[in-house]
Amino acid sequence: MLSRVIWGAQTAILVIVVAILASIVIGVLLGLVSGYFGGWADRLLVVVADAVYAFPSLLLAILMAIVISGGQSSMWGGILAAALSITVVFVPQYFRVTRAEVVRIKGEAFVDSARVLGTPHRRIMVRHVLRNATRTLPLIVTLNASEAILTLAGLGFLGFGIEPTAAAEWGYDLNKAVSDVTSGIWWTALFPGLAIVLVVLGITLVGESLNDLADPRLRSRRASAEVSGDVAETSVVPGGTLTAGPAGLDDLEGWAARDDEAGPPTSGPSDETEERR
Repeated sequence: MLSRVIWGAQTAILVIVVAILASIVIGVLLGLVSGYFGGWADRLLVVVADAVYAFPSLLLAILMAIVISGGQSSMWGGILAAALSITVVFVPQYFRVTRAEVVRIKGEAFVDSARVLGTPHRRIMVRHVLRNATRTLPLIVTLNASEAILTLAGLGFLGFGIEPTAAAEWGYDLNKAVSDVTSGIWWTALFPGLAIVLVVLGITLVGESLNDLADPRLRSRRASAEVSGDVAETSVVPGGTLTAGPAGLDDLEGWAARDDEAGPPTSGPSDETEERR
């Protein structure tokens, strides 16, 4: 069972790579053309994308798996069928994100300047618009990768995924472990279930980290917190700036307490000279 779970990681990685790459190519291309040119084609693509996006993702993946697989029993046939089923679910997300960015960017001054200079539309779309419209895609890729794992496991669990004789798949292993769990043999479902949880959790944490790094507001808050900490460790006194030592602010407070116990300073030679005058 453990060896089958380890071998099933290969199937999951292949399905994720094929599904994500196909979704990016189709969704970004449609979003770029639709957002840049607009018109009736843009309105039609938006309506279709909204309709597909509103459809339940797992049910849509099951429907596409039935249509695409066609009784395929080979490893690559099952992987392509599962990946394309998941691709149909992900394409509207990339389309909507890319289109929204293209609609915003095409009104910028540098795009208008390129049009005035006579730059062809294809060059403007690829060189100026596409580069700035795909900055948020890495975040979506990580989220879709974890969702692809769950969708693939759902297809395998329901019997619409890859054939068990062609490749190992975690959802199918969970399905076969259900009868063992009812008999008291619970550990057969431990390994595939734990593999799904760990992979989805790891990919989600990577996506959250990328979101924190890409968000300028979080970067500014982190920088402000560091500046506030530096200011808190520094006290301004008459005659200059007094910086806290290794003990921090406690060291400064200790020096202040010892100065208070010593009392007011005594008169120096300059004071006695003034009194004689």
